[in-house]
Formats: sequence, structure tokens, C-alpha cells
Amino acid sequence: MRGVRRLTALAVTALLAAASGCGGTGALVPEPGRCGLRIAFFGPLTGESMNLGRNMHEGALLAVERHNAGNPACTVGLVAVDSQGDPKQAPELAQRVVADPTIVGVVGPAFSGESQAGNPILNQGGVSTITPAATEPRLSDREWSVFHRIMGSDAAQGPAAGSYIRETLRARKVFVIDDASPYGHGLSELVMKELGPLVVQSSSIQLNLVDFHGLAAEVESAAPDVVFFGGYYAQAGQLLRELRDAGVTATFVSGDAVKEDGFVRTAGAAAAEGAVLICPCRPPEKDPEFARQYRARFGHEPGTYSAEAYDAATVFLRGIDAGSTRRPDMEKFVDDYSGTGITTEIRFNDDGELVDPSVTVWAYRIHNGQIVADDKPIPRN
Repeated sequence: MRGVRRLTALAVTALLAAASGCGGTGALVPEPGRCGLRIAFFGPLTGESMNLGRNMHEGALLAVERHNAGNPACTVGLVAVDSQGDPKQAPELAQRVVADPTIVGVVGPAFSGESQAGNPILNQGGVSTITPAATEPRLSDREWSVFHRIMGSDAAQGPAAGSYIRETLRARKVFVIDDASPYGHGLSELVMKELGPLVVQSSSIQLNLVDFHGLAAEVESAAPDVVFFGGYYAQAGQLLRELRDAGVTATFVSGDAVKEDGFVRTAGAAAAEGAVLICPCRPPEKDPEFARQYRARFGHEPGTYSAEAYDAATVFLRGIDAGSTRRPDMEKFVDDYSGTGITTEIRFNDDGELVDPSVTVWAYRIHNGQIVADDKPIPRN
């Protein structure tokens, strides 16, 4: 299938080039050389989810800066494309990326909703993408030839979360809540499928809801021993704080988009204590040298998906160094890439997913206000 995807992208690129060169809008833009090329980070740098975007942007920036330190005569640029995590902005931003011939790859889009909205345009423009955080499983089913995902999807995360709730937490009654986003709702559906009759109740809330008193009372009445939330860290923190205020003592479990210090700050350390966060992301401290370099550059520890974004940017940088200066060449380079990253062995299958043995899912607990990883990944079923 990858061969079909690649031929489709090449055909689209040829059509775009032909259209640009004939009458109407102007002459064909000259192809850039190896020096002066750029990659883009596409994700939230402002807005409610900006902390997750900052993590990823910093990871990509560290990779670019390290590359340029070793190649001062031929540097690569990093373009920051701030989506605010808003799918409505993604199409226009994707068009801007496509229109810039110096951009040969995108680290992102970061989230699933903006990926659904922006990837069709990036695919039409032949701009290869490697997302470090968008986990919605069906993103790889759309036959976007440029799509690649450098960590496991919710097809791995959801069952792992359900297994952890059942086998490790020994839950008997689970209340599942989601934020109705493509990511949050999809992840919660997979968790419920894994848990089956252990789910006693479920509820979808509005993405911008900030008052959870009614829902907290509903959860308290159901008396679960675990509450699972599918959504993002800012809303998760507010929800957990109000659950605790309502007397709910159930263990709070959520996914990768809540694995952020902003969750602990919003909930409060006391309310967050013991919460469990599931993530298809390897703890950055497993690579001490990467963590050391990251701290030296940014003054704080790597965050969620910092290392994945570093790996994604590194793939593109190696492609440029190998002479992949045109978008079709870069896509072929990424399709065929095989190498060891900070997070895992990187090799993509025909759908742009990591090959199966490379995917791991980890559990993290909040302990004394800190996000602490388990010693080993969650066992696979």
C-alpha cells in the first residue's frame, strides 16, 4: 500500500507543479537547494494546550540546533506554526505551509482534530508529516501518503489503559467521562470497550465546560472506584478538583494529553495525588544524555512528547543531509527510514504507523506533585 500512497503523492505534486507553471497565478517556484531549507512545527503554542505544544516545539528546536551546530555553513530552519490546538485554524495554516517551498517536512500536526482538518491539504501539497502526539487511530486509515506517526496510537493506549484499570488498579466500578473531541471521545470508547461491564456509567461533556458541579454530584452518586477521563490537561485538572470537593475518592485515570504539569497545578497537588496517566510515550529520563541536553538548553525537564518531537525532527534533518531537498524525495526518505531514536526504533509500516514492536505504553503516577513513571511499560495483552 505504501507504494500506492507514494505514487499518488508524486502524481499530485506533478499536477500542482504543472498548474503553477501554466497561465494564471505565476511561474513555477524554483526548487530550493539543500542549504536554507526548513521544517515546520505545527501545533499549539498559545491557548489552553500551549504547554503540550511547548514541549514538542522545544524538542524539535533542540534537534535543529544540534544539527546546525555541526553544520554551520548549511543550516536548517524551524518554522513555528501556532495552531492553538484549534481544528478550525488548521486548513489555513496547512495552506501556508504548502505555499512555502522551503518547508520540506512538518513535525505535527500535534493533535488529532487539527490533523483531521489540516492533513488533507498537507497531503495534497506533498509535505511529509511526522506527528509526535496525535493518537486518534483512524488518522492512518485516510490514505494520506505523507502521514507518519512516531508513537503508538489510541489503538494501543486505550486497551492498555483499560487493562491497567482492571489488572493493576483492580477496579470493579468505572465511570468514564470524555470531552467530545475526536481524541478524547475516541480514547474513551476504546477504554470502555476494553473494560466492558466494569463501566457503570459514562458521560460526554462540552470541550469548553468549566463548571463540573452537576457532573461531580452524578459521579459521587455512582460511587465508582475509578474515574477515567478522555481529554486535555486543563479541563482534567478542573474536573478532578471539583470531584474531590464533592467527596469523590475514586482513582483518577486519564491519557497522554493530561500528562502535563499544568494538570497538577490546576487540580492542586493534594487532589492530584495518586492520579494515573497513561501515555504511549517513553519516559525521557530513560535517555539521560537527552534529558541533560534538554535541561541545559531550556532550564527544565523534557515534557510529554518532547523526545518524540526531537526524533521526528531528526528524521527530517537526516533526510536533508542525505540530499532529500524536494518534497517527493523527503517523503520517500521518511517512508523508507530505519534508525534508532531517543524514544524507540523508528521504522514505519505501509500506513505510516511505527512497526508494531516499536510501540510501548507507560503508566505514570502523580506522587508528591510530580509525574513519576512506572519502572516498566504496561504489559501487552
